[in-house]
Amino acid sequence: MNKTVKKIGVSLLLVILLPLLIFVVLEISSLKENEKVIERIYENQLDAILFSVNQYSEDIAGSWRGRINSSIALNEPETSAFREVTKNFLNENPSILTIIISDEKGNSITIFNNDNANQIEKTDTKAIKNFFTNNSDKINRLFLYEKSGYLKIEPVEEKLLPGSSTLLFLLDAINNESKYCVMLIDAESFIRLVLSRKILSVAQDEFAVFVYNSDIKIGFNAPANLKTDDVKIEKALWLLPEYKLGITLKSGTIESLVKERTVTNFILILVLTLVLIAGLIIVFRNIKKEVELAQIKSDFVSNVSHELRTPLSLISMFAETLELGRVKSDEKRQEYYKIISSETSRLGGIVNKILNFSQIEAGKRKYHIEKVNINDLAENVVNTYRFHLQSKGFKFSYELEDKLPSIKADGEAVSEAVINLIDNAVKYSLYRKEILLKTGITNGKVFIEVRDKGIGISEENRQKIFEKFFRVTSGNLHNTKGTGLGLTIVKHIMDAHGGEVTLESKAGAGSSFKLNFNLKDEK
Repeated sequence: MNKTVKKIGVSLLLVILLPLLIFVVLEISSLKENEKVIERIYENQLDAILFSVNQYSEDIAGSWRGRINSSIALNEPETSAFREVTKNFLNENPSILTIIISDEKGNSITIFNNDNANQIEKTDTKAIKNFFTNNSDKINRLFLYEKSGYLKIEPVEEKLLPGSSTLLFLLDAINNESKYCVMLIDAESFIRLVLSRKILSVAQDEFAVFVYNSDIKIGFNAPANLKTDDVKIEKALWLLPEYKLGITLKSGTIESLVKERTVTNFILILVLTLVLIAGLIIVFRNIKKEVELAQIKSDFVSNVSHELRTPLSLISMFAETLELGRVKSDEKRQEYYKIISSETSRLGGIVNKILNFSQIEAGKRKYHIEKVNINDLAENVVNTYRFHLQSKGFKFSYELEDKLPSIKADGEAVSEAVINLIDNAVKYSLYRKEILLKTGITNGKVFIEVRDKGIGISEENRQKIFEKFFRVTSGNLHNTKGTGLGLTIVKHIMDAHGGEVTLESKAGAGSSFKLNFNLKDEK
């Protein structure tokens, strides 16, 4: 049986834990892949935010170009009317520091400075001409874009004014002469005053967005604990290529997100594992119990068969001997009659025990409760069993406490419980054949006790002996026959009476079974 149970346990362990182990290994191996997937997701998110911000910044720069272009179409750059319009335009857009308008050859240069910013002097025309010469390739590219019908605005790395960002674009030709426009802007002011609204709207409340270069770092939606060092995904702005735009989660970095998800997954795996292990333990215990019960039932059938066969064989043998007239003396015939009667009683006891257990299992056993004197009950048992026990070599004594109060009980059932305890004492008293029947009262409970000096019960078996069909089979006990139902019936009788069975035992020194009856409801 133990081998069968072990095989079932190992099989269950493999069936449940092996898939879990494989899942854990796969989860660990996929950590890097998870990080890459999340990184790709946020790269796509960055691209979407960056495209939206860049498109917005180009729309703003395009509107500026349109305003300047419309003014030039109506007035020459040198006229007072144009200067007035441009001055108002600069006041409306504090992010623009300077506007420079030049002809194709760089000979006619007009400079408009914002009054609230650093200014380029008119004497700086040489530097401006050098600027056009140095960026001739960009100018040529602007002409190519114009021929394709696209009015492009080019960012230029060269700085005409320290701390500014430079934009270069073409204006509409006047009198068949092309015009260039150089716009110097305060990038930090442009980001804070113009781009901030767009960045906040596209970032919503989920992402922290940073716009920064080596000197300036501007955060949007960014908690105090987040820095630009936490940004792992970044790209340059179109109009301000010296600035980078980066995003990260407000709640942490991608690495922390992956770590958090991984920890969450492992917690779920751990909880699932514990639940499955708990289920495995419950299933294994149930299976073990069923296997043990099947084995016990098998032993029960074997034991009962032996218990029934022995008295039947003796009854049959002695009855046949008497029937054939082979016994000549009256003394011998009386002996045979006595054996037949004894074995018949024994057989009846076995059958009654099985029938009683059957009634208990079916929930049909009925008890007739009445006032019972426990001492009278004990004396009846002593008178009935004294000769039987003494004939088996037992010293059978009793101690009855005087004036015990009556209890409410089924006297026949209680007698049956006591007799079952005496039968057990007889079976398991192999060497010291002494049995004591005792009554008394303690802690408000009337008790009747059966004490023997037999082999005792080991600690590991004390909780099992009241289970149905259970019999101790170690040591010399394999030769001791029985149904394994006696103590089960005793416990059921005591439970039905609201009492309890207590056991004191020591291996090799005997056992004491005490039936305790409550007195609190007795009158």
